[in-house]
Amino acid sequence: MPRFQIDPVPKPRMTQSDKRLKRPAVMRYWAFKDELVIQANQAGFILPDAFIVIFNIAMPKSWSKRKRSQMLGKPHQQTPDLDNYIKGISDCLLPNNDSSIWQISAKKVWALEGAIVIYPDMQVEF
Repeated sequence: MPRFQIDPVPKPRMTQSDKRLKRPAVMRYWAFKDELVIQANQAGFILPDAFIVIFNIAMPKSWSKRKRSQMLGKPHQQTPDLDNYIKGISDCLLPNNDSSIWQISAKKVWALEGAIVIYPDMQVEF
């Protein structure tokens, strides 16, 4: 069960002009992608074809201690969307062929620190 100590970053919509414009959202994503690949290589991690992923979204520092304790582990129901986080990790960890992924279970929750936790799926029959 690898736990990547990195703030999750969703995959942004990109265009050809992003190669020269260097938009902040795209630059943040490229930095995230490089760091995630480094952490995965250090751990010897290969993304399985079926997996469960939990995106731990860091709570804003401006929140009070009370609000932080209330929200810890609760669903993150704001933008960015869950599917953009999933696209981000599949693009990073399977850059050439993400068509092999056949099952994903995912959620995003509030946490004290950003992290991504990936479990191999137990392939439950439906």
